[in-house]
Amino acid sequence: MSCRETFAAYGLRALGEGERLLPKADITFCEQVVLIGSGLIWNIYFALIALIAGFFCATALAVARDSERRLWRKPADWFIFVFRGSPLFIQFFLAYEAFVLLPKVGVEFSLLGIDFNASTRWLTRAWLGAVIVLGLNTTAYSAEIFHGALRAVPRGDLEAADAYGLTGWHRFRRITWPTMLRLAWPAYTNEAIFLFHATTLVFFSGFPAWKQMGDALYYANYFADKTFNPFIPYPIVAGYFIAVTLLIIALFGLIGRRLNRHLPQPQRKRFRFRPQWIR
Repeated sequence: MSCRETFAAYGLRALGEGERLLPKADITFCEQVVLIGSGLIWNIYFALIALIAGFFCATALAVARDSERRLWRKPADWFIFVFRGSPLFIQFFLAYEAFVLLPKVGVEFSLLGIDFNASTRWLTRAWLGAVIVLGLNTTAYSAEIFHGALRAVPRGDLEAADAYGLTGWHRFRRITWPTMLRLAWPAYTNEAIFLFHATTLVFFSGFPAWKQMGDALYYANYFADKTFNPFIPYPIVAGYFIAVTLLIIALFGLIGRRLNRHLPQPQRKRFRFRPQWIR
């Protein structure tokens, strides 16, 4: 099978398209590259959905933590403390155990006199359950970043907003939120990179791959077992992740320049990649 035929047969296998049976003998380098790249689609999906949901939730959580009302501030503090204080892998494990128990218990509720029986079995699938865990985790870390940036908003900007009659939601949307994003963006870029790297933990968690539609590490582990040579599939995974990381840095760099477009050139902060080895 040529490399072009391999791509046609296995390019979208992780999404359920193409050949259903994985190669078992005479595995070529091209097959490993194509199938691992196919599985990378799931890693990008995990990171993208969790990042989008976590961004908005983190913004709300940062505002709640900065609130003077204890009713808003304390739940936000505890949420951030719990998800930042516990390992991500343990969060995967506990969430999976909880999601497994839900279908056994069942979720029934009534709305406007109509009885509903909600199905919860999809929570145990990686495409949903893992995304929820990743979203909650990145929400906590991003909220801490946003909260620090929120407290660093120059007081002069807020006083100028008051002088122009901007209060409440209008002041937050036009002054506070853009300045908070500008200050937090370098650190938030690092969080986005870490979140993408953390998607590899989905393979080690209890969330199963549905119909063998696994992520990049799923296929790398399969090839390592079949060929007894881990020094080919795992470097391929590393190469893919490095390439996507460079893409994230470039994309977030463009957004960062957009956020800082009003500043003089010497005052524009350049992004520096600072990996967080311990979380």
